[in-house]
Amino acid sequence: MLVSMKSILDEANRGNYAVISPDIFSEIDARACIEAAEDMDSPIILAVAYPTTKDIRVTAGIAQFLARQARVPVAVHLDHGKNMKEVSAAIRAGMTSVMYDGSSLPLEENIAQVRKAVELAAPLGISVEAEIGHVGQGAEYDAAADSLTDPEEAKYFIEQTGIDACAVAIGTAHGAYSGTPHIDFERLKAIKEKTGAPLVLHGSSGTGTENIRKACRLGINKVNVCNDIMTHVNRDIIKADLKGNDLYDFWPLVLESVKAFIKEQIEITGSKGKAFTPQPSGLPRGEVTMREE
Repeated sequence: MLVSMKSILDEANRGNYAVISPDIFSEIDARACIEAAEDMDSPIILAVAYPTTKDIRVTAGIAQFLARQARVPVAVHLDHGKNMKEVSAAIRAGMTSVMYDGSSLPLEENIAQVRKAVELAAPLGISVEAEIGHVGQGAEYDAAADSLTDPEEAKYFIEQTGIDACAVAIGTAHGAYSGTPHIDFERLKAIKEKTGAPLVLHGSSGTGTENIRKACRLGINKVNVCNDIMTHVNRDIIKADLKGNDLYDFWPLVLESVKAFIKEQIEITGSKGKAFTPQPSGLPRGEVTMREE
């Protein structure tokens, strides 16, 4: 079932669990993720980052085609949209959710830009995620206090923008870490208490199973993952040591490796058995007139 991200995350927020959101690049990993979700009776959010595909219509189209056939709720989400051109392209491509990432901007400018995305997406039933605080890169890991999310600012940000999900900076980072992650769970608890909103964790790769599990118990409702998937697949390929005609097993191996990893993450985040039948309001609708900024 192709659904809006809002419908998935509202259920997760009520049930105090999180839904995994893997970045996908092709039919192989998209299919693996959905098969894993079906096996676990879990919703799932397939994410596509604009720079990782030559044509977002193709990658998003594959994801939507598979989602419509799925037995579980599936949202197709734009990860880290950097401007209205990317957001608009994702909406035109039929994605059911978009992220406008203005986290590197001053607060009021971030709010102003995110509002534009909400004004464009919300009338079409398309969910919007945005980030307050800033989740940096693991290669330059530094959980500096001034980059982490302030609970009061998070509340103000959500109220001023009308977003459906808020990504927060609590000490994680994108990609492989150069050091040891230090997660500020007290900050996460305070953000959840102040906002009551569906919260998103970026930079889960390398953060550690128990850290992720605890974050989900304390209010995270969407967990993004990318680097850990590729690390898992890479290890399985090296271990398989395919040669000669065994190389025909390469892509089936990739599919099964991704599937196994996603099933593990569904257990960790607590969404196993949480598939649901969406209400009509949980489905995206309509078309969009494009604007580029």
